[in-house]
Amino acid sequence: MTIIRWGIIGCGDVCEVKSGPGFQKAKNSALVAVMRRNGELAADFARRHGVPRWYDDAQALIDDPEVDAVYVATPPSSHKEYTLLAAAAGKPVYVEKPMAPTYADCVAMVDACKAAGVSLWVGYYRRRLPKFVKIQELLASGVIGDVRSVNIRLRQPVSAQLHRPGTPMDLADLPWRVNPAIAGGGLFLDLAAHMLDIVDMLVSPIREVAGFAANQGRHYPAEDIVTGSFAFENGALGTGSWFFTAADRLDWTELEGPLGRIGYVCFDTSPIQLTTAAGVQEIPVTQPEHVHQPLIQTIVDELNGSGRCPSTGESAARSTWVMDQMLAGWRAGK
Repeated sequence: MTIIRWGIIGCGDVCEVKSGPGFQKAKNSALVAVMRRNGELAADFARRHGVPRWYDDAQALIDDPEVDAVYVATPPSSHKEYTLLAAAAGKPVYVEKPMAPTYADCVAMVDACKAAGVSLWVGYYRRRLPKFVKIQELLASGVIGDVRSVNIRLRQPVSAQLHRPGTPMDLADLPWRVNPAIAGGGLFLDLAAHMLDIVDMLVSPIREVAGFAANQGRHYPAEDIVTGSFAFENGALGTGSWFFTAADRLDWTELEGPLGRIGYVCFDTSPIQLTTAAGVQEIPVTQPEHVHQPLIQTIVDELNGSGRCPSTGESAARSTWVMDQMLAGWRAGK
């Protein structure tokens, strides 16, 4: 097996624990270079994580002959730019989620990688986490029958960082995740992306969607509430609600069939809840320290000709298309 040598563009917070060490700990994988526009921060990351080289220029990292594949871990607004640069250099790309701010950008990324003959994967790492692999196994066993109804709900209060009543919005002071110029929208794009991608895997792709969005709290320019209805390719129907100015927190998805239902929390390690005629069963789950590592392993294996990564540019683009549809009216000012 060949050792796949990785370079990271954007070695920020997500790379500290979630992803960066995964490139070092996956079999037949090595992290050889990192890049950040602030060279001091790039050098600090490299020193602390034992990475041989650092850069403050993305093209220089991409052109490094010892970098075989590139991980793009910047905010969404630059995903397309760096993906196209890596593809032009003939290097496979693993890009953070959401794949891009819009479906059109996703299509351009997929097309560029196809034209260059390189692979494109996206960081929907839940596709390989034990919780969701177990749910996939439960569904395949037929324990609830075929999935016919899907309900996704996420609500959370406004964080103290964003709750500034009466204060004019200054984008420079706001987190990038609620700055549409960088994120493409608000927390919906950041969080719903995972929730929609995982039902794409567990149930089937969504073929039709309608939705509404609004900014009710006026804490930042992006939408802070989104609702949607879906029709899946397998015939299931579903609804979703994402509410970011709530009084409390809820994270709950239910998949229902004629024989029972499966419920789960998307964003922590709470047990899976299986309800059938036999009663309610809670199934405990574990989670690796570096949550990207299982998915990274599938990429390394694929590059070595063994297996396939389940999170591709094509699959990830589908989730962005769904979010585009739900935000279409809001973005058009309706």
